[in-house]
Amino acid sequence: MSFQTINPATGELVQEFPLQSDTEVLAALDKADTLYREDWKFRPVAERARIVGRAAEILRAKRDEYVGYLTLEMGKVTRFGHAEVDLVADILDYYAQHGPEFLAERSLPGEPGATLVTEPIGVILAIEPWNFPYYQLARVAAAQLVAGNVVLVKHAESVPQCALAFARLFAEAGAPAGAYTNLFCDIEQIGTLVDDFRVRGVTLTGSERAGTSVGERAGRNLKKAVLELGGSDPALILPGAPLDHAVEQVVMGRTFNSGQGCVNIKRVIVVGRERGAEMLAALTERFAAIQVGDPTEEATLIGPLASERALDGLLRQIEEAKAAGARIVRGGNRIDRAGCYLEPTIITGLGEHNPLFHEEAFGPVLSYYVVDSEEEAIRLANATRFGLGSYVFDADVAHARQVATRLEAGMVYINSCFADSPGLPFGGVKNSGFGRELAELGIGEFVNRKLVRVALA
Repeated sequence: MSFQTINPATGELVQEFPLQSDTEVLAALDKADTLYREDWKFRPVAERARIVGRAAEILRAKRDEYVGYLTLEMGKVTRFGHAEVDLVADILDYYAQHGPEFLAERSLPGEPGATLVTEPIGVILAIEPWNFPYYQLARVAAAQLVAGNVVLVKHAESVPQCALAFARLFAEAGAPAGAYTNLFCDIEQIGTLVDDFRVRGVTLTGSERAGTSVGERAGRNLKKAVLELGGSDPALILPGAPLDHAVEQVVMGRTFNSGQGCVNIKRVIVVGRERGAEMLAALTERFAAIQVGDPTEEATLIGPLASERALDGLLRQIEEAKAAGARIVRGGNRIDRAGCYLEPTIITGLGEHNPLFHEEAFGPVLSYYVVDSEEEAIRLANATRFGLGSYVFDADVAHARQVATRLEAGMVYINSCFADSPGLPFGGVKNSGFGRELAELGIGEFVNRKLVRVALA
């Protein structure tokens, strides 16, 4: 096993990066732990925040360079790469500006002499995926570095140059060696790190299988874990929803990042047969018009999937869905060109016996349902083991909010496909994991909320 840059737009192997030895991995942990205990946690929060804020400045200055790595390694469409880099810079700035406030000592109402002091806990191990190579890192690193923790990162094997670039960002910003450390290591080495007492918290974004393994191992070692896993996010199109707006948002919500996002819209559930047929026709027309191709071209909306493995997995899911009785309304095939390209796909006729009914399709594949009532739509939306994001479209916002209270999800967006912001907490329920990233909740996952009580005379 090695970390490899393979351009998914061409299939070309660009560069390989060897794994670090066990000795090198443990030396990195030792350096991180020593820095934490002897230096980083004692620095004023304002100083830590300044370094994170400086990283945001450097990232904006080198925006095009960092976007280039995204396009090269996972095929991200250039304009969406710019959006990711800009959001990451905003996240860094957010914690640089608000972190000191979130960490400030607080008195406890009704308890004279009692205060709550927020302190870091040590080395945090982050295991991150390839689909948003910087955004996933920033959600952990920005908050935890400001909090006074240090971070070890094992990124996905397919984005090594993105991983190295993000580590350089903090080094250039003035973070000492050991504050943020990139590792090229394997699963067994990750297990050793999770077992090591010096690692005090573990966070993972990835599959259910990976989350189960990491969560179980962290639990055996009595250390905190945050898991952000899969999603099968439904979009409920209620009878009062303007269809033109709903169609526009669903197209963007399903195809953004070539459909490779945890909170992309995966399922559309329309209330009403006539409206269901109307919306399906409109979506089919829009999907047929989507420009699929070179991620560097301005007109491209969908680039390649991130890898041959990702493409093969989606093709398998499509074939299994067809074999179980589903109907391919549009797409469903590999595009005949070099690279990992899939036609934007719409599938309907998915009963509960169909494998795709229960799975997450991580790419531009939309599952489409039509039901007769709002109650049936809510039941269908919740009929999944996942619970990450959900979407409700209705002109009556008050009613949409009522429906939102009945959806089993960590996040519900009303009348929009999503609204990423550093100040909005991110996370799910059920098999989508637990814990939160971003906002004040994100900085609070790996800290010690210490009670200090002074006895009054």
